[in-house]
Amino acid sequence: MALSRLNCFSSRSANLLKTLSSAISLRRPISTDTTPIIVETSVPFTSHQCEAPSRSVETNPKELLTFFRDMALMRRMEIAADSLYKAKLIRGFCHLYDGQEAVAVGMEAAITKKDCIITAYRDHCTFVARGGTLLEVFAELMGRQAGCSRGKGGSMHFYKKDSNFYGGHGIVGAQVPLGCGLAFAQKYSKDENVSFALYGDGAANQGQLFEALNISALWDLPAILVCENNHYGMGTAEWRAAKSPAYYKRGDYVPGLKVDGMDALAVKQACKFAKEHALKNGPIILEMDTYRYHGHSMSDPGSTYRTRDEISGVRQERDPIERIRKLILSHDLATEKDLKDIEKEVRKEVDDAIAQAKESPMPEPSELFTNVYVKGLGVESFGADRKEVRATLP
Repeated sequence: MALSRLNCFSSRSANLLKTLSSAISLRRPISTDTTPIIVETSVPFTSHQCEAPSRSVETNPKELLTFFRDMALMRRMEIAADSLYKAKLIRGFCHLYDGQEAVAVGMEAAITKKDCIITAYRDHCTFVARGGTLLEVFAELMGRQAGCSRGKGGSMHFYKKDSNFYGGHGIVGAQVPLGCGLAFAQKYSKDENVSFALYGDGAANQGQLFEALNISALWDLPAILVCENNHYGMGTAEWRAAKSPAYYKRGDYVPGLKVDGMDALAVKQACKFAKEHALKNGPIILEMDTYRYHGHSMSDPGSTYRTRDEISGVRQERDPIERIRKLILSHDLATEKDLKDIEKEVRKEVDDAIAQAKESPMPEPSELFTNVYVKGLGVESFGADRKEVRATLP
């Protein structure tokens, strides 16, 4: 009898320990080990009018595991957005970033939240790298009140002013002059920070880009122009649109650097170098050699102007997440199972955020009139017949 009770107690204890163990392991903590590790970039940097930085990059276990988790989260988030769009829960334009995650995480690792970032419409992952939440992402994509722009911006207009992330812009190339304006404000304020203005190879031929670069160079502004060259402007290959696709040389008198944009550590090294250069000498161009797995937007299957073999070849040889996975395993920082567990956690986080976002209400109709004019001017809104006042704007 006593033996039976003892066995029963042991069984209950084992089950309790198992439950506690699974609860504790639900969210695996990222390693806090900051022991330096020196890693060489995948390919050398190619420079224009400047000395290239060293290929040897200092990192540590904590940073590598954080890179892995952050990029896995971004990848899962974008895949989920694709599914939500096909389910008609996301409407309008939607441009996905999967494949280009190394640019977002590598850049963030080299700078602080006091530095500014402004980008085009492929902005979801940059927003998350700046500290945005999954709930804010999915709620904004679905046009809900809990979104980062209160459901009024959608995919192309993410924004996070408290982290100096200024969007999210739908007009091709128009964010570059704005980014140079942010750099002007930083120089005027003497606050020793820089502005990163991101654009794609499709926008690289825009006249406003060269106008902004010219005045930035004249005034030695701390502006860093980042060309995310994913090799296709919508469905047009770079060689069909640009006589000189060496975008890092496009500044002529402005220094430039070509970077493997699929290598998070190379991006980190380049952005650190660019920040130091911009604070001392003025603008610099970074060309990130990267690749998007999805089409340009949701209406683009992405396979009519490139082969499936090309896409799968990049996935096999240059995928940014797989590169970090191999580094982690080769330095024995985690096991394959540990990394699989992280990916499972990330999937659950994304699913939970989507469920929360679906619960968020749509914006009130009155929100149509907010954030348009300066408050308190007494501006009136009329109906279509121009006779009846419908609302006084707040």
